[in-house]
Amino acid sequence: MRTALILLFLLALGAIPGALLPQRSLNETKVLEYLANNGKTAEIYDKLQLFDVFSSSWFTAIYVLLFVSLIGCILPRSWEHYRAMKTPPVRAPRRLDKMPLHGEGRVDAPPADVAAQATALLKGWKVATYTPEVDRDGAASISAEKGYAREFFNLVFHLGLVGILVTVGLGRMVYYEGQVIVIAGAENSQFCNTAVANFDSFRAGALVDGTKLNPFCVEVKDFSAEYLPQGQAAQFTSNVTWTQDVFSDPATWEPYQLQVNHPLRIAGDRVYLQGHGFAPRFTVTWPNGETRTHMVQFRPDDPTFFLSSGVMRFDPPAGMYPDLVKRREQQLAIQGLFAPTAAWSGEKGELLASSFPAMRDPAVAIDVYRGDAGLDTGRGQSLFSLDPALVHSGQLQKLERVNLGVGESVTLDDGTEIRFDGANEFANLQVSHDPTQSWVLVASVITLLGVVGSLTVKRRRIWVRMYPDNGGTRVVTAGLARTDRAGWGDEYREFHRTLLGLPEEEE
Repeated sequence: MRTALILLFLLALGAIPGALLPQRSLNETKVLEYLANNGKTAEIYDKLQLFDVFSSSWFTAIYVLLFVSLIGCILPRSWEHYRAMKTPPVRAPRRLDKMPLHGEGRVDAPPADVAAQATALLKGWKVATYTPEVDRDGAASISAEKGYAREFFNLVFHLGLVGILVTVGLGRMVYYEGQVIVIAGAENSQFCNTAVANFDSFRAGALVDGTKLNPFCVEVKDFSAEYLPQGQAAQFTSNVTWTQDVFSDPATWEPYQLQVNHPLRIAGDRVYLQGHGFAPRFTVTWPNGETRTHMVQFRPDDPTFFLSSGVMRFDPPAGMYPDLVKRREQQLAIQGLFAPTAAWSGEKGELLASSFPAMRDPAVAIDVYRGDAGLDTGRGQSLFSLDPALVHSGQLQKLERVNLGVGESVTLDDGTEIRFDGANEFANLQVSHDPTQSWVLVASVITLLGVVGSLTVKRRRIWVRMYPDNGGTRVVTAGLARTDRAGWGDEYREFHRTLLGLPEEEE
């Protein structure tokens, strides 16, 4: 048991860096930032697996050793408990007056009648009767014991703890969890849980290869948020429709109102509404009259008032530039800030900020670039910023820096017009799958019941020794609680008073 407690302490101690340092399983970007900002210290932390605490070899070793130690503690204690339940209560000690609780008196009844009455009062106790030849003091005696359930509940607690460890460990092997951003009310506002590629980020246990996801689809119809006067969010709500038949008509999908902490449960998966942001919409009209409209989510840099940053990239129409090289050189990129409720500052009122998180007066402050935006390089591009190397090398040339409200536009040197059309809100959805979650709950309830039972049940003993005394019986009683005496004295005194026929004590 001492070993298990030490390992439990080490497990709690080992979890501390997992709470204080960024973890790769949660946010790899923050880990990379920490490594870049903290030099050699961060490299040492990385070698010690402090950025992957809960999947590290040393944390797993503590976890497994704790599991083995608990089982090694439970098995012998279970056998000892079984043997104790089969063993009759021990004979009364020779000197009952040495016990913490004891009493003595005379009853005008033979020892046999006293023994029968004592046995009746001890109904529900484990009772053993000893003859004068067996008793240590040469008189008939009764031994009674109660509270065996205390050790039983103690074992239940440890079994529940092992159950938690097992179910959590198995859950980490078969779970999956994905994040996806869905723009509400857009042409493509649907998400289907049919492939890992449909998620913006995805992590899973060792036994999940991503080929057997529970198929279902969700369409985000709208998103609304309630805010307090100071801008603090009070509630997020998103009306969605869903189906498990991914080939069915969206018009037949079932409606559901998705809220924070009120997930949509589908086929063992849970769809959570975690947050939101804004997706500005721009329309580019090229000199030949063709138009392109894009709407892309921006990253909320200010979690309170949702001043957001992001980038959009536009490929020119194929008919305008048959030469692929020339066409690549005419790509457009828009990078800047979006504010749902614009607040302007600076000497000329040109600096954009946001004064409230709701979309009351949306505006953007953008830089417009022309050149190779990296769309044809074959390399992944950041969703929220341009590649600085393309700007520094001159492959992207900045043409304009402008502030726009809804419906306002800017015209470039070749006649291309860029218009800001407003924004839609997006919902950040999390899909979670953990088939062991209910078993973890069951194991936790069992553990709690074990704790409550072991704290409330008291192991206690009562002894009665009966001496013949001129046609009556001299009765000596004693009581002993094997653990805490609190609350036990009243029960003993009630037994002693009733057995000897004494009047009730005045309070």
